[in-house]
Parts: sequence; structure tokens; C-alpha cells
Amino acid sequence: MPQGYLLLILHAHLPYVRHPEYDRFLEERWFFEAVTETYIPLVKFFDRLQEDGIPLKLTASISPTLANMMEDPLLRDRCVQHLDMMIRLAEKECDRTRDWHDVHFLSQMYRRLFEEAREVFVDRYDTRLLTAFRKYAESGNLELITCAGTHGFLPLLSSEPYAVRAQVFAAVQEHERIFGFRPKGLWVPECAYYPGLDDVLAEAGIRYFLVDSHGIENAEPRPLFDVNAPLYCPSGVAAFGRHPTTSRLVWSSRVGYPADYNYREYYRDIGYELDDYYLDPFRYAQGIRTPTGIKYHRITGPQADKHLYNPDWAAGTAYNHAHDFVNRCREQAARCRMHLPFPPVIVSPYDAELFGHWWFEGPQWLYHVVRELAGGGDLELSTPGQYLDRYPIQQKATPSPNSWGHKGYYEYWVNPKTDWVWRPLHEAAGRMRQAVQRHSACQRESLEGRVLCQAGRELMLAQSSDWPFMIARGDTAEYATRRIGDHLNRFHDLLNRLDRQEIDPQRLAAFEHMDAILPELDYHLFAPAPV
Repeated sequence: MPQGYLLLILHAHLPYVRHPEYDRFLEERWFFEAVTETYIPLVKFFDRLQEDGIPLKLTASISPTLANMMEDPLLRDRCVQHLDMMIRLAEKECDRTRDWHDVHFLSQMYRRLFEEAREVFVDRYDTRLLTAFRKYAESGNLELITCAGTHGFLPLLSSEPYAVRAQVFAAVQEHERIFGFRPKGLWVPECAYYPGLDDVLAEAGIRYFLVDSHGIENAEPRPLFDVNAPLYCPSGVAAFGRHPTTSRLVWSSRVGYPADYNYREYYRDIGYELDDYYLDPFRYAQGIRTPTGIKYHRITGPQADKHLYNPDWAAGTAYNHAHDFVNRCREQAARCRMHLPFPPVIVSPYDAELFGHWWFEGPQWLYHVVRELAGGGDLELSTPGQYLDRYPIQQKATPSPNSWGHKGYYEYWVNPKTDWVWRPLHEAAGRMRQAVQRHSACQRESLEGRVLCQAGRELMLAQSSDWPFMIARGDTAEYATRRIGDHLNRFHDLLNRLDRQEIDPQRLAAFEHMDAILPELDYHLFAPAPV
């Protein structure tokens, strides 16, 4: 029996950004960057472990919005175009830097990485990366779980309980449609919990979810084992708490591993430094500078001047940090084991996009962590579902309301910048419930049923926690504000026409094409069943 179990959990999520009305759209670049810099490197990491014969035990949450984008033919085709464009830019950089030996070496590295990314995306997986995730789930290497339908911030939607229920049930249904099985767990968006949410999860067949550490520490009654063990909510659903030490080691921009001076500097990118005429063919919007992914410098230190990136130094640092992480987890497990009647659990959940996109060396670090733990011993990689199978007897308690983010109690999503968001969302959810109750006898495939289903999609897209997050952060507030307004306007337009019995089939079809998410959404989720 090991001294403890390490649960590495990656949350893969992006807001639903798809604009078929344009040939090229600036914000779609978020998806293409994440595919190129995070999801493809993670798949390469899985494939390399398999080739090396190293067992993998990892949990991955793939949100329904991201899964729908990954399966969308339009976005898959545009992603290939993006990869081709990045290869052309890297080739151009190889020519530009030919007389600058050190930088030329790095430009060749980027050309090779982009070419490899295209080979994985196009040749190996036929532009459908979810095939790789499904393959590793079926082999037992990955425990694939889901997230709320459009990543809605559930505590702030709970004034209309069926809005929360729709977010949860739609996610479970979509996961089963895409992957062929129902998920055991659900990543609660922003780890935001409120008492009673677990009842909805239990009804949907969810076995466990994740909260931040203080959600467990402040549970009622207070748990004996802190975050070192899960607890069962009154509904029977298990809550796992994020371990604060391992989170800080990876997340912190001051003391975490990604802040090491040998790692690549994220903010020095040729997209901000080279002349406009040179970059214009590779831009998604004329006159707007955006990162390209080609970065030649390392963090170096807090100063503005940066030294050139050295891949060998960075690779060695990633190896050392992985070794340090495993040792710290082993020490933590050994300390806790003396006070627990069973091996403790160390829950380490991270946004997947940290690995590769923000932290260029992150996939290398993951590889070394998994490789070091592959031999078993006193610390073993596991998943939440497997841990509950092995140790089904746990304490019962109710987690406290919590989230991650600034101060840990919803503040980043409701504050003076975003408080205007919530009233129209609540009013729209109430109107949706009433419309469903009036038209509950409609068949889902009928014209009226299609209107209600599309209204549900528009409502859920407006509810995404990404929009208030962007507004609070400030740099993409205009786009986020417009998205909330666009979806609510379409929602009310659909229901107004339904109320007047003036449904426009062409307009409805246009909305269905524009926001083609959750294709099997059932509008009955938004209201109680008729008595």
C-alpha cells in the first residue's frame, strides 16, 4: 500500500468562440493557440508515454464548449489554416534570422514544432483531437470528466434552480454523446460551490466534484482530515479539495515553478516587436498586434531586458522541478499518513492551458512527473474515481460556499464592474422557465421545439462565467460585453416571435448555424416537469 496518492487533474476549457459570419475572426485565435500550444503538446505527451511503455493515470475535464469547438468542422478547417500560416511565419523567421546564429536556432525550433503540431493534428488524428482523449480514456489511462454546459458560474445562477440543472444535465448528456459514456465527475466551473449544488449533481449521476481547499477546511461539520481526504456531501456526492501547497508550486507567478528565470518568457513575442508590414499577412485583424507564439527570450529576471531562451537549460530545469515536486508530494504524503487511517490524497488541479501556452515547458514537466512516479512505491498516481473505489468510506460534511480566484468567494465574478450582468441573466432564466412550461407539449423537433432549444442555447451561452471574468480583467471586456448582449438579444427575439406566433424559420436556422452548440439540448431541462 502506498503512503499516498497524487491526483493530477487538468481542466481543459475555452469560451465558445465561433464566427462563421467572418472569414477570419480575431477571438477565434484563442482556440487555435490553445490547440497548437496546449492540446497538441498534451496529446504528444500522452503518445510519448505510451511509446516509452510508461503507465499514465491522469484526470482531464473537457468542457462541453471546448468539446463542441474541437468537433466543429469549420473550426477544425480553420485550425489547419492557422497551423499552415504559423509554419509560413516560422519559415520566414528562419530566413530573417539566418545571420543571427542563436536566434536562427530558435526559429528552426519553432518551425519544427509547428510542423510536428500539424502532423499530429492532421495526419495522426485527422483534425479530431478528441479521438486521442477518447482513446486514452478507453485504455484506462485517462479519467475523462465534464464541466457545466457553458461553464456558467453556478452559485450566481441558483436563484433559478432549473438554470443550474440545465447546465449540469446538458453537460452530462453532451459528454455521453461525444465520448460514448457518462462522466463520473464534474469540474464545477471556477470550483464555485454552494450548498445544494451537490443535490443537482447527484440527480445527474455525478459521483464527485472539485472545490478549492477552503471549501473543505470550512465544511460543516469540520472534517478531521482536512484536504487530505475527500468528503461526502449529504447527497452522497464526494467533494475533493485542492491541495494548497502543490497548487502554489505550479500556479504562483512569484514562487511557482513557471516563474523560473530559465523558462521561456511569455510576454516577449515577435507579434509585438517586428514591423507591421512584416506581420500583416499573419494577423487576424489589421492594425491589432497579437502574440504569434514565436518567442525568443527567457524570463531572465524582473528587468525589462531579457536574455535569449536556451531550450537545454529550460529542459533541465523542468526535469529538476518535476523531481522536486514529486519529492515534496512524497514528504507531504508521509507526514499525513501517520495521522490518517488510510493513505492521504493530494489533489492537484490545474487549468490545462497553463501547460504549453502559458508555461511553455509545462508538458515536459508533466512527462517527468509521471515518469518518476511510474515505478509505484510510496506515492502513486491515481484518479478521484479510483480513489473512491479503493477507499469508499469517508466523512460526511457539507463544503462551505467557495470558489477559486480573488479572495476565494465569488468576488471575481460579481463586483462593481460585473454586477450589471446578473439581473438580465436571472430575468432571462425566469422567462425561459415560463416559456417551457407554456409549451411543454411541443415536440423537440417541431418548429416551436427548435425555437425553445435554440433559446436555451442562447441563454446558456450568455451565462458563461468567461464573460464576467473577461470584464473584470479588463483587456477583453468589450468583446465579452458584446457576447452577453448578442446572446440575450437572440434569446428574447426567439421567445418574442414564439409568443406572437410569428416564427421566422430562416432566422431560426441562422441562429442555429451561428451558435451550433449542444446539438441534442432538450429545452425541457429548463423547467420542472408538468404535474
